[in-house]
Amino acid sequence: MASTQALPRSPLYALRVRFLEKVAVTKRLFRADAHDPPRRWMRRHWRLTTLIASAFGFLLFFDAWLFTCGFDGCPSARAIRAYRPPEGGKVLDRFGKPMGRLNVVRRVNVPLSAVPLHVRRAFIATEDRRFYKHNGLDWRGVSRAVVRNTTSLRFREGFSTITMQVARNTFLANRATGSRSLGRKFLELRVAKLLEHSLTKDQILELYLNAIYLGNGVYGVEGASRDLFGKRIRDVNVAEGAMLAALPKGPSTYTPRRNPGRALARRNLVLALMREEGYLTAAAFERTRRTSLPRPRLAWQAPQPPESYALDIIRSLVDSVLRSRGEAGTEVVVHTTLDAVAQRVAQRTVQRRAQEIERESSGWWPDADEPEANAVQGAMVAIDPRSGDVRAMVGGRTHSRGAFNRAVRSRRQPGSAFKPFVYAAAISSGLTPASVFEDAPVFVDQGNGDLWTPANYDDDYAGRMTMRRALMRSSNTVTVRISRAVGEANVVSAARANGIMSPLKAVPSLALGSMEVTPLELVNAYAPFANGGARVKPRLVRRIERLDGKLLWSSEPELTRAMDPRDAFQVTSMLRGVVDGGTGNVIRAMGIDGPVAGKTGTTNDGADTWFVGYTPVLVAGFWFGYDTPRTLGGGASGARMAAPAWARFYRDGWRERGRDWDVPDGLESAHIDPETGALAGEYCPLSTREWFRVGTAPQNRCEEHEHDGFSTWLGGLEDELAERLARILKKWGRGRQ
Repeated sequence: MASTQALPRSPLYALRVRFLEKVAVTKRLFRADAHDPPRRWMRRHWRLTTLIASAFGFLLFFDAWLFTCGFDGCPSARAIRAYRPPEGGKVLDRFGKPMGRLNVVRRVNVPLSAVPLHVRRAFIATEDRRFYKHNGLDWRGVSRAVVRNTTSLRFREGFSTITMQVARNTFLANRATGSRSLGRKFLELRVAKLLEHSLTKDQILELYLNAIYLGNGVYGVEGASRDLFGKRIRDVNVAEGAMLAALPKGPSTYTPRRNPGRALARRNLVLALMREEGYLTAAAFERTRRTSLPRPRLAWQAPQPPESYALDIIRSLVDSVLRSRGEAGTEVVVHTTLDAVAQRVAQRTVQRRAQEIERESSGWWPDADEPEANAVQGAMVAIDPRSGDVRAMVGGRTHSRGAFNRAVRSRRQPGSAFKPFVYAAAISSGLTPASVFEDAPVFVDQGNGDLWTPANYDDDYAGRMTMRRALMRSSNTVTVRISRAVGEANVVSAARANGIMSPLKAVPSLALGSMEVTPLELVNAYAPFANGGARVKPRLVRRIERLDGKLLWSSEPELTRAMDPRDAFQVTSMLRGVVDGGTGNVIRAMGIDGPVAGKTGTTNDGADTWFVGYTPVLVAGFWFGYDTPRTLGGGASGARMAAPAWARFYRDGWRERGRDWDVPDGLESAHIDPETGALAGEYCPLSTREWFRVGTAPQNRCEEHEHDGFSTWLGGLEDELAERLARILKKWGRGRQ
């Protein structure tokens, strides 16, 4: 019989045999033995048991960590499909018009179809030549990186694919792990797999081209194209596209602005890679390689609507909401209550009017050593009294992000703009607009032996007058008498009920606005006069949504009863008189018609000037003064300085006029004499229609003008008789001749 010769065994076969032997030994170690229970065996082999348990625990922990993307949660398929690289968020006005951005991000997202094919190929050839052939991880790239890093004994080359870069620059952008740590790479691989399962290759490439950082604070190929070449990405040529693809490796190192030599060399390397991949012919490569770099242009800035103090508050609110819901960094759309046109006009009006007042008042307070102290400041707030929705807000003459917002933080004395709350307390106590008080010097004992003697503007006194006439003339002495009659504590209660939250002391000077308030709370406290007695809560944001439309937060108007609708209507009726024929008549003089009510305000020495005016659909207030209180000049007044700003804003920035106020049930009207407060008689020179609660209208007719009327009638009769007698005598004389 022929002898058989043993066949040579391969090295792999020997390794396999040794592995199987080790497995057999391990099985024998773990085989159950009646004489050797598991507990006793584990005690005897405690080192091996501990090692196996630790390894098993580590694998469970690592698997859980990786499955949950570092215990922070992995993006869902829906979130991945809905994701768009952030452009700073959107802030919309009440009509959906852009108001601004939450953050300034120099990026413009574009669809992949807008990116030329040669630009896409330049990035693929440079960053991930097998992009369309792998499923998120390029094993060839991994092997190449391992070999090169091992031979160089340091980290010289990574193996990140375009998909992994998308994962890093999108869903992992805010993670705290190191950019080159092993854990970070595992997370990138995990998210890359999710991206590959949820998106097509073209969708991943589109995300990459919009998300990648390309230097000079610009993200995405569209922004970089505008920044470097001054053109849209769809218009760039092959050389410019290669220059863009050269930037991801080192945006600061290879930018043509800073290092034109390095930028040119890197761009030509990209062109060479495109030629190797067959994207360029040899002739095209040589022709493009000789193209010079473009001349550096001025840095591109993404178009931004004007910044505003209102946006500062909105950003703070949105940041708080997102953090409380674990959505920090989420791109959102914020639907505000603002009116874009009203906001723009309000900012322009405050700035221009402050400049005008400064020119007028500069001669009164020269200060060459501190020119900044001469800056007259202004603030305004406009709200919808039906809901409390803020339509416009200006916190200063000029804006810088994070600047002091005078509209919500600056407390100033309102002066006569506080008087409506005194009259509201009086109406609530049972007085009527026809109640009569003496407009004459008043002396108030302050309880410490000192007398307070408030005076009218220019020391002008008119004697007895109704409450309506006193409010029209802004009589200080009558207002103090009314406040004393109803009690300062009741005045405080009326102001509190309407929305004044600042500290208020029940002292006599309260009636003239000696306590400090913010423009926002003063405007908000006028809302019950305008809406029929309901206190409102100011609201700037209606809802916050993700880009995919998911609602994250919303708010609803909050209204509570503050005063009787009849009282609110009576106060409004009196304040309409202020605009029609009182200190606020400049509103009519500037051509504003329709239902408007309001009140001027001026503090001592003209340091603060105010006007708060309202219609059925708008309450707006303007304030002007210096940050450090001092006079605005000898003729400073709310009527001359603040009321014109209100008229300009209403004329140029507000379109919704609304209908007139409806008369609430329980009121009746009567024509009265504005001097005596009695029913107007036939001989009264003036007659005013006044509103009263049913049963409270005056019953007596004016007698003061009856005698004057009779005397006038009698004098007229005597004159007529004398004239007729003269004509008769003249005719008789001619007859005698």
